[in-house]
Amino acid sequence: MSGPLYVPVLPARPHAVAAYRRLRPDVRAALMPLWNLPPLPAVGSARLEAAVRKFVAPVSGVHRHHDGWIDAPFAEDAQISGLADALSAYSELGRLRPVTGPERTEAQQTAAVEVARRCGCGVGVRVRVATEWDGGTAEAVRMLLARACSTVPVDLMLDMSSVLGDRPGAGKEALRALDALFALAPWRTAAVLGGGFPRVTGDMLEQGLREEPRTDWHMWSEIRASGRTYLPSLGYGDYGVQPVGALAQVPQPDRKGGPPWGFLRYTTGNAFLLCKVLTRGTERIAVNRRAARQILGLPEFREATGGAGEHWLRACADGPATSGRGTGGPTEWLWVGNVQHMTYVVRCLSGS
Repeated sequence: MSGPLYVPVLPARPHAVAAYRRLRPDVRAALMPLWNLPPLPAVGSARLEAAVRKFVAPVSGVHRHHDGWIDAPFAEDAQISGLADALSAYSELGRLRPVTGPERTEAQQTAAVEVARRCGCGVGVRVRVATEWDGGTAEAVRMLLARACSTVPVDLMLDMSSVLGDRPGAGKEALRALDALFALAPWRTAAVLGGGFPRVTGDMLEQGLREEPRTDWHMWSEIRASGRTYLPSLGYGDYGVQPVGALAQVPQPDRKGGPPWGFLRYTTGNAFLLCKVLTRGTERIAVNRRAARQILGLPEFREATGGAGEHWLRACADGPATSGRGTGGPTEWLWVGNVQHMTYVVRCLSGS
């Protein structure tokens, strides 16, 4: 069994699509994203296809040469059939594989397996462990696999969800889950996913550059140190530079407003570094360029081995003090953060 080096969990939103597009070709070739549709509350069958097209067509457009998964984890029961039909068109292109899971309804599982069988692309099995591993989940996965009738290739994605400081035993729980799940099927690929990025509040950023531990990476290190025989077949995945809960945000119509601040993100070996920037105000240009310079001044700043994220930070730091051009906004800060993060993770996992 061989699979992608890295599985980033990404929202099917413009900033994440922009980040994926801006990755270097060698980095893009080493990863396989798990894309997630946002919640579509009260979107009926008449409008569902258009809603899916809005979010998934841009994703499909950047997946002409590399595979990915597409999931609708927040689907309402009444939307399952319509979503399966709408998403199948993108799976039939051969690049975006459908996803199901043991907690999904039988209708959703059947629909995902049928799409995988019809398209010949296989199906991703996303197993969530938000707290402790429940042995009963293994039986639910076994029943799901029976629906695949051994005729559809299956990919295992053990999703540990949010892995912050309040889950010191996440590594042990992940190993318990993996021990049980690896015995159930000849998985085509397998990866363990987790989100270590915190929910950021304004008061967290008032003291200048802030450091937050990469607890999801620490969990991965614990798994790698376990000596399990399946480790060579196991890939790494994370939720990037947003908290896990960001995937569940309901899309809002474009409108002005929002908080007067945001933050730049930068990933190092053991931490996420956060630096406050402004979205408006007379000090915006000076504050934002100073924040970029703080990141450039880090010993860990990757000038030579970085990518489009580092290039943007350099341009922001060196820009003219009298022009706000190139100091960005919330969407741009997100794609910059994701590009540098994904590039760095691939470099670490590949040993380069």
